Amino acid sequence: MENIARKLGLQINYEKTKYMILERKNSLKQNKIGYLKIKNYKFERVKNFKYLGVILNDDNNYKTDLQERIKNANKTYFMPQIFFLNFKNRNISKKLILRLKNIIIDKTLTYTSETWILTKRDRKQMNTFERKVYWRILGPVYDNEKEN
Repeated sequence: MENIARKLGLQINYEKTKYMILERKNSLKQNKIGYLKIKNYKFERVKNFKYLGVILNDDNNYKTDLQERIKNANKTYFMPQIFFLNFKNRNISKKLILRLKNIIIDKTLTYTSETWILTKRDRKQMNTFERKVYWRILGPVYDNEKEN
């Protein structure tokens, strides 16, 4: 491991390095050893970690990452209070606010979504979040048929 890392110009930080087992079968997961020993070094086994902003876990389940994305998009929505919560002063057009939503919030929500396999429940969660954002920006929308 050290030789390969050295050839690539990398240095292994033995204090920070951890490992995770990813496989479809649970045969290796049943092994309760919490560390991997190579030479004189022990590497801690983890069930999940964050890599390039994506939460990976040992059962290859993306739901934790999806929940984190929705949470981060929600935080992103409330961060620029000037644009989203205080737009009642009407100096900022709704068109601009919608563009900001499309540029900032949607990108936060859908980062790495190409790799997701969404269930109906997942789609419903994402649609609910998106409707909430639209409702806060545009206000309630009334159906003409219901008013008559």
